[in-house]
Amino acid sequence: MAAWRRLLGDGGVRGALGRLRFSCLDDGRKSFTRSHWKNALQQPPKICWRLCPARNFASAAAAAAAKSTEENILKWGLLLIPIGSFFLGCWQVQRREWKLKLIAELESRVSAEPVSLPTDLYELNELEYVPVKVRGHFDHTKELYVLPRSPVDPEREARNAGRIMSNVESGAHVITPFYCTDLGITILVNRGFVPRKKMNPETRLKGQIQGDIELTGLVRLSEPRRAFVPENNIEQNIWFYRDLDAMARVTGAEPIFIDADYRSSVPGGPIGGQTRVTLRNEHMQYILTWYGLCAATSFLWYKRFIQKVPF
Repeated sequence: MAAWRRLLGDGGVRGALGRLRFSCLDDGRKSFTRSHWKNALQQPPKICWRLCPARNFASAAAAAAAKSTEENILKWGLLLIPIGSFFLGCWQVQRREWKLKLIAELESRVSAEPVSLPTDLYELNELEYVPVKVRGHFDHTKELYVLPRSPVDPEREARNAGRIMSNVESGAHVITPFYCTDLGITILVNRGFVPRKKMNPETRLKGQIQGDIELTGLVRLSEPRRAFVPENNIEQNIWFYRDLDAMARVTGAEPIFIDADYRSSVPGGPIGGQTRVTLRNEHMQYILTWYGLCAATSFLWYKRFIQKVPF
């Protein structure tokens, strides 16, 4: 009886229940742990699904910012085209005004009354295309030949304007020393054009003027050698551009050069008046081109970036 009393007492029953409770807890923990790891291995972590929308939002925002930056660069970069073409058009307007003034000044010089030839070289530098008059005689033994040249004929050039092919006679300009009796110096005179078959003085003896004459011509200065123009062949007396210093050394004249006018021409001799006094003035075409480009690109820029019209 005492044994049963101890077994059924508080200590015995309480100990048994305690052992039973801990045994159940241990089994539950083991079962929960196994099920938890099983579920964890079978299903993706929920935390990943919670973070993915945030990452997608950040990458989308970065892509939108990069696209906006590229759009702004393209927008303001392309705007430079109409702005630049507009300023180029304005520059061509100024260039055209400058060219028109230059042409008017050149025409006024050519049509001015002839003046006496000055011997001061510094003064001559300011008198290009100004008519001067001299008196003296030629030295035909020291002729120089500038070639290839074609005759200046405004009427023929007007008829051939716009033609792809035209029959233009090729020849040379005859440069002859001229002794000025009133100044006591020898200058160089471009007597005019002769065809190639008449370059030899023996073929145009009638045109070799003798004795003192009065001559009118336009002052010309030395010219630089342009691109693709050969060097002057002094040994063979073939000149491709007007080098006054070299010509003066060869002939013993002063580096003073005039183009004889057409009235100096004589039958059988060179044809005078071979000075080209025209200047190219195509600035109006450039003005229309630049302003037209400005208008077209401005319209396209407005459609693309203001009205958002896709192209």
